[in-house]
Amino acid sequence: MQNRLQFGVVIALLVGGALALGGCGVRGSLEAPPSANTETGSATPGTPGTPGITPHKPSILDPLIR
Repeated sequence: MQNRLQFGVVIALLVGGALALGGCGVRGSLEAPPSANTETGSATPGTPGTPGITPHKPSILDPLIR
């Protein structure tokens, strides 16, 4: 019975750790490396019709993430 309880605790910790790591990161678009050639065509940054990056909303977890 105790082995089954230990197994359940280990599985719960693994699932919790995976969910915690999955929630890390900053929301936004991916950034190309500085050496990459980017082709934008006739598009200019910040023109109407293209989605912009929303401003950051402060969170209680910001000191841990940044």
